[in-house]
Amino acid sequence: MTSVITLLTDYGLEDGYVAACHGVIAGIAPEARVIDVCHLIPAGDVRRGAAVLAQTIPYLPLGIHIGAVDPGAGGARRAVAVEAGGRVFIGPDNGLLSWAVHASGGARAVYQISNEDHFLRPVSPTFHGRDVYSPVAGRLYGGLRPADLGPEMPLDRLVKLPEPTSLLREGAVEGEVVSVDRYGNTQLSIAAGDLQALGVRVGDTLGVWLGRRQLALPYRETFAAVPPGELVAFADSAGLIAIAVNAGDAAQRLGLPPGAHVRLSPTP
Repeated sequence: MTSVITLLTDYGLEDGYVAACHGVIAGIAPEARVIDVCHLIPAGDVRRGAAVLAQTIPYLPLGIHIGAVDPGAGGARRAVAVEAGGRVFIGPDNGLLSWAVHASGGARAVYQISNEDHFLRPVSPTFHGRDVYSPVAGRLYGGLRPADLGPEMPLDRLVKLPEPTSLLREGAVEGEVVSVDRYGNTQLSIAAGDLQALGVRVGDTLGVWLGRRQLALPYRETFAAVPPGELVAFADSAGLIAIAVNAGDAAQRLGLPPGAHVRLSPTP
């Protein structure tokens, strides 16, 4: 049962873009409850948008979920509607939706959004959030079927971002930086359970390899467990290991962008 419409974008809060999307939805489905997931995704950062949506989706009611982080806006990429786990995800076919779809149990059906009867007119080639995704979401909320949006696509044609992975081997676990939040905390693809499997417990010291650099970091329950300015590793709210600086920016200090390789191990 559809109970909400959610919005995740890189539109920021300085302009009227988010308000325009809200206004379009309100004009079509005034009774719909709209939840703003995030509008401060770094411009065009599809990977960060995918991570935020996937890690938030388990806590959102079933509904229609708009994702609009699209550095290819105005190009040849498709707009899609994906049915997964009782939800409908709407957005560009650039991988943005793929991790949230996976977190919802996988795609059941995918439709290309091409039926212009359901769009605002004229459609701006650079503002599909307002002119395509928002009116489509409002109409889906009102009972339109996803199959009415356009032709069904084979599931394997949906663009997917590579899933972040971790690998346990030789007494260590290897992974990558999944995303960096606004505080500069670097979230890794390594789960707290991976460290537990290596015998690492909260209170221990971790060996951390960042390329050729090696560090020893305290593994604690929270960044506040170390003095301001100190580095620390902890399990974040998604159950993944994060590297942070208490009252500082770990990504900047360590030069760790999304995708950077990281290796963790117990220390003697």
